[in-house]
Amino acid sequence: MTTPHADPYDVPGRPCSIAAALQVVGDRWSLLAVREITFGNHRFRQIAKNTGAPTDRLSARLKSLVADGVLERRPLSDEPRHDGYYLTEAGRDLLGVIRELLRWGDRWLTTSPPMKLRHHDHDFTPRAVCAHCGEPVTQDEMHAEVTAEGWSLSGPIADSPRQA
Repeated sequence: MTTPHADPYDVPGRPCSIAAALQVVGDRWSLLAVREITFGNHRFRQIAKNTGAPTDRLSARLKSLVADGVLERRPLSDEPRHDGYYLTEAGRDLLGVIRELLRWGDRWLTTSPPMKLRHHDHDFTPRAVCAHCGEPVTQDEMHAEVTAEGWSLSGPIADSPRQA
């Protein structure tokens, strides 16, 4: 995988992996392209049609996602003379983010969801489980711990050498 372009310590404001991730996939077309590739649409034309993205913007975005190691280009299985877009391990790791955006959109933005995720013969309902101890996790049980030097949860620490 290529070296990522976004460093959590090289973003404006608080050093943050969320800000770094948004520099890579934080525009509309990036995550919609990942969605389409997840659905098995590997051709540029399919991705453009199904996202509604302007082709020049989509082309630039796909190129950037390849450079950032989210996607890779390789020959299409049914047409080896042409390349398609495929998810890398980093791209596949975005699927949880996409599922959560789908869940949030279904809950807050629509009365009739246009798509469902299914698991065997029932609707899929994700559940957070701690990978370390195996226990189910609720939002109330989690807390943020700042590890960036010179920062607290409320912001920069004024007398820190990193803030001078």
